[in-house]
Amino acid sequence: MFHFYVMMGLIPVGAIIFYSNVYIGPAQLAQIPPNYCPKHWEYHRHPITRFIAHYIHNNPQQDYEKFMHYIDEEQQKIKLRALEKTVIKKMAERHDYQAYYYRPVYNKYIRINKRTSERLYNQMGDDYSDDEE
Repeated sequence: MFHFYVMMGLIPVGAIIFYSNVYIGPAQLAQIPPNYCPKHWEYHRHPITRFIAHYIHNNPQQDYEKFMHYIDEEQQKIKLRALEKTVIKKMAERHDYQAYYYRPVYNKYIRINKRTSERLYNQMGDDYSDDEE
């Protein structure tokens, strides 16, 4: 069985290699026509290597762009971490509280408190300090 499966893989691969070496052959250098930009796989000499570069591997420019994007994201993370450290440092210096514990004030409660204070003001007047004297 081992010989059977080895031959099942070896015979087609050997035939492909034989065909590409005998009938296609290595690439020859030629003058590049004007206004033509060669593709990245056209720089390889052997046809099997060109096939692998064209259909299996990524474009080197694409790999470069992905790496640059990764570096940019890491730089942004470094900046955010530095900013977070400075914010925490300033909060510790000023004995400030963390901003995400802030609860927003709703207008409904402001209107109720304003009505209540106006009613108390109208009932009691402006003389709060007369009782203390």
